[in-house]
Amino acid sequence: MSLESMILRRDAGAESSAAAVARPSTQSANVSVLILTLDEELNLPACLASVSWSDDIVVLDSFSQDRTVEIARNFGARVYQRRFDSEPAQRSFGLSEIAYKNRFVYLPDADEVTTPALRDEILTIAAEPGRPEVAFHVRSRTMFMGQWLRRSGLYPTWFVRLVEPGRVRFEREINLRTVAEGPEGRLDGHLLHYTFNKGLNAWFEKHNRYSWHEARESLKSLAAERVDWRALLFASGAVRRRALKTLSFRLPCRPLLRFLYMYLLRGGFLDGRAGFVYCRLLMTYETMIVAKMIEIQRREKGLPL
Repeated sequence: MSLESMILRRDAGAESSAAAVARPSTQSANVSVLILTLDEELNLPACLASVSWSDDIVVLDSFSQDRTVEIARNFGARVYQRRFDSEPAQRSFGLSEIAYKNRFVYLPDADEVTTPALRDEILTIAAEPGRPEVAFHVRSRTMFMGQWLRRSGLYPTWFVRLVEPGRVRFEREINLRTVAEGPEGRLDGHLLHYTFNKGLNAWFEKHNRYSWHEARESLKSLAAERVDWRALLFASGAVRRRALKTLSFRLPCRPLLRFLYMYLLRGGFLDGRAGFVYCRLLMTYETMIVAKMIEIQRREKGLPL
């Protein structure tokens, strides 16, 4: 998609000088921030407050219908707008078509809060211009019913959240994958992920959309992939999770097995009532995926649902 065909609107009032859009200097001691939004008036204030230490905050909005843009502008962020087509395309646009003051850009989601420890670590990296890394991974803590889901929240799961623009690219529309063109690092600090702030209706609506993509991915895996038993037994982190997922596509009673894995093997029962409810929600999500796999298969054969 060409730049001319994209819908882009810039808040010119937030740019007081040419320095506000200058290309980053390797000597910068600060970090820019890019936040993608769509109707995030409930989440955005806390997210912005937790990155108030940045001297260059950008909000790339997908034409929200609530007060998201107003909140961002009142906070002093530079606001751009572009119609959302996919997360990889939106993030790529945000990093390639918007100029930043600093070498590194920090990428929190609107429902994520940056802890002081993570802030200090990010600013320490910014003060070391000779660092070779072009991307850094961060762990998040999933918050639900007023607590951290230490066991049932799949902790630790790592996400790329600090990047050098032009040195990363994005893949996969669901469960985004960030590919770095250079050395990568890991940060010790944490993000707090308030994934349920908009309520359970919003969670179900999002996962109803996601389940279509997951169903198609499951069918593609069944047709083309083999289970990587070596990774399943000996690997760790994202590689092992991918092998587990590939195996899960081939198992009967997949929703029930997901619940048992999360609640018993992962120790979700130790998270109390919140862990039980969350594991049930994950089981419901797996049920949606399996049901849509059946629908796709039947429609491809011309059979009624």
